[in-house]
Order: sequence, then C-alpha cells, then structure tokens
Amino acid sequence: MRRFSEEAMTAAMRQIATILDVPADDAQLLRLTNNAVFALPRSGIVIRIARTHRLRDRVTKVVQLARWFAEMNAPTVRLAPGVEQPIEVGDLVASIWTYVQPQSPTPFVEDLGLALRAFHDLEVPPFPLPVWDPIEDARRRLADAEGLDSHDRDFLVEWCDRLAPRLNALNQRAEPKLIHGDAHVGNLLRESSGLVVTCDFDATCVGPWQVDLAAVAVGEERFERMGAHRALAAAYGFDVASDPFWPLLREARELKMIVAAVPLLDTSTHVAAEFAIRIRSVQENDHKTRWRPFAELPPSTTRARLI
Repeated sequence: MRRFSEEAMTAAMRQIATILDVPADDAQLLRLTNNAVFALPRSGIVIRIARTHRLRDRVTKVVQLARWFAEMNAPTVRLAPGVEQPIEVGDLVASIWTYVQPQSPTPFVEDLGLALRAFHDLEVPPFPLPVWDPIEDARRRLADAEGLDSHDRDFLVEWCDRLAPRLNALNQRAEPKLIHGDAHVGNLLRESSGLVVTCDFDATCVGPWQVDLAAVAVGEERFERMGAHRALAAAYGFDVASDPFWPLLREARELKMIVAAVPLLDTSTHVAAEFAIRIRSVQENDHKTRWRPFAELPPSTTRARLI
C-alpha cells in the first residue's frame, strides 16, 4: 500500500473516526493532494490528513490560526468544537473541521475579491507566523517528490535558486500583511445563511498582500479564462497587473502551479502529462500553450484539486 494512496488515507481516516467515536460509512473523499480531505456529513465534520509527518508544524499553525479567526469572528470555516487538535495517527497528523453543506450558488470570483478584502483587513495575529516564502515551499515539495526525473528536478532547483533573492528583496520592501497564500474560489464555502467563508489555511503567512490577487490573474493568462481577473480586481478594488512587482509575482505563482503537481507525478498519468506541458512551456518561454486545471483532468484525478 502506497503511503499516500487513497487506500492508505482512507484507512487513516477510519482510525481517526474511531478515535472521535463517529461513523465513517458516509465518508466522502473531497481532495487528495497535500492533504487527504474527507467529509463525514452525518457527523458534521471534515477530516484533513496531512500527507507527511513533515507537515506537522503546518497543521499546528492552521489549528492556531483557526482558533484566532474564531476569536476575531472572521468569515472563515471553523474547527470542529470539543476536539483536541491536531490528532495523530501513526506518523500522520490531522485537523478536524465543521462540515459546511454545499449551497447554491457556488461562490464566484466576485465573492473571492470581497473575501480577500476582509482577510487582508485582519491584523497580523499576535503569534509567530511564517513569512511568505514560495521558494522554501517548492523546495520542500521537491524533496518529497518520488516521480520527478533528474532533468526536471535540476531545472526546478535552479529556478528556485534564481528566484529566491528577488523574492527576499520583495518581502523586505513590502508592508507585512496577513495573506491567505492560496486564494481561489475553490477555497470558499457558502454557508446556509448565504455567508461566504474562507477555508484552507495551509499556506497562510505574512507577506505582500498582492500575492493573493496574483493567482486569478496568472490563471487567466495560463488557462485562457477571460473575465475573472477583471471581476476580481473590481470586487477587491485593485488590479494586481498594474503593480510594479507584477512580473515577479507572476513568476512566483507559475512556479507554485508547476511544483504543486510534484507529489502526484507517480500516482496519476494525467497529472504527469499536464505537469510536462507546464514545465516545458516555461523552459521554452512559451506563453501561447494553454494549461489545463488539474481539477478538469479525467475522473481518476478530479479529486486532486491543485491549481
């Protein structure tokens, strides 16, 4: 059994359900990327299991953030009440969340703009948070990659080396703000009241707030989805493409969009094929070839909600 296969994560989820004394027969696998995310609707919870024990510090950070968001009454998803967190099962670590029943309409990019404005208006929490560092995140994923060939690994490592000092300089110049770090409509949930809340704080950190607006803008360029960037800019009140640091923000985002696939290269031929298209287009400075969102790949990988 592979250590991050659906079978292995399902077994871990069932162990956690036993610890929580809740049934798992209605469990639904929502995502299988850096986390295995299971909804247990009847019990009203979501179980997020980190794919490796090396992410324990990140899970602890997310739990601490979620508690602080609740204190601030921020529009974010809530931890499941009455559960000591995080939970460990073997060498895996998990967090437990309140299940939000999907509501119509699903959130739009305009909702994302408003959610990000509210998120950026929050003060920086009174406890240590990591500084925005997409290079360290990329290197961590590369170190955990099992299906990456040596040529592509060398290219990505060299790209990280070139980009690191420029991003460090940006961090030093920018006003430190709380940023989500993975801002897209897939990380929004609409509650039964109609309120849109933000979820998935794995990448939340302190850094230049413009980072959160770059995801939609780069996605529009690479996926050729017209209109989303303009709608986001209108709802938020700022066009990130007008920022003097836009070329640097775009490059950092593209690196993340490529390295995000690395953990699944040896588990999905569809992800591996899309990864090859993305990395080759960057290597060849090709801005015409369109990328395909991982969530739109054939059914065997539709659960893998990458970017």
